[in-house]
Amino acid sequence: MATTKTTSTQVSVGVIGLGIMGSAMSANLVKAGFVVYGYDPVKAACGKLKKAGGTACASALEVAQKANLIVLSLPSEAALDKVCEELIAAKPSGMVVAETSTLPETAKMRAFAALAKHKITLLDCPLSGTGGQAVTRDLAIYASGNAAAIKKMHGVFEGFARARYDVGEFGNGIRMKLVANLLVAIHNISTAEAILMGERSGLDAATIVKVIADGAGGSRMFQVRGPLMVDRSWGEATMKVSTWQKDMKLINDMLTATDTPAPLFATCMPIYNAAMGLGHGADDTASVYSVLEHMMGRKPKAKPKAKAKSKK
Repeated sequence: MATTKTTSTQVSVGVIGLGIMGSAMSANLVKAGFVVYGYDPVKAACGKLKKAGGTACASALEVAQKANLIVLSLPSEAALDKVCEELIAAKPSGMVVAETSTLPETAKMRAFAALAKHKITLLDCPLSGTGGQAVTRDLAIYASGNAAAIKKMHGVFEGFARARYDVGEFGNGIRMKLVANLLVAIHNISTAEAILMGERSGLDAATIVKVIADGAGGSRMFQVRGPLMVDRSWGEATMKVSTWQKDMKLINDMLTATDTPAPLFATCMPIYNAAMGLGHGADDTASVYSVLEHMMGRKPKAKPKAKAKSKK
């Protein structure tokens, strides 16, 4: 397990996929002193990287030509397959690639085999934490795969995460991530239930979050998503409900494959589906609070208005 300090003097790192997580990781790598090259098909994401002090590339191939240590943060299996093709086309020597996305283990294994044929080492390194936590470098990495390659990525990992757990053979990373996400799915909804009950009993919602988060009933999701529920600020997504649906499916697939009974998780699934049905697909998963309000027939409160900017 690794923690804080990094020795990154002029080391080049590539980040492919500059979405919520990728953009935060790349910005922190720049702050840590790395020379960061990044690519995303969305121009605005590349612009964000430039603003943070990194260099935007025209393709994943160009990133691979600039850096031998690569971090992937991708939205789909198709994106991973395409990026692998471009990494191979770069004809690198001794490249190490850390795949941090939450994707099916079969897809990661397929990528691992394809890259290994060209002497590119792929690591399975999912992240524990939200987009908001990524901004503050409050992420944990579940690193799995070749131990020597993980050691090569040591400084890079320290540049964007607070901790690294080496969990063994390739594929153990995504399995550990799904274990964590099963708990996140449950804790997110239990947070909404608890705050709503307290608020309906006459307690101040903000006080509930402050007091309960510091006690035995609190959880990391209570700390992270509780304030979003109280402020009704789930429009500022750190994990979109639509993206979370993919994670929920992967958890359910793993439960099925392992014949694991999961009554609490099964109860959660309709709540997230309802969030999609209520139009919260682009919102943070904290919007399950709104789902519970709809379930009791309560008209949701309006979101607080933004303060007017001074003309001075």
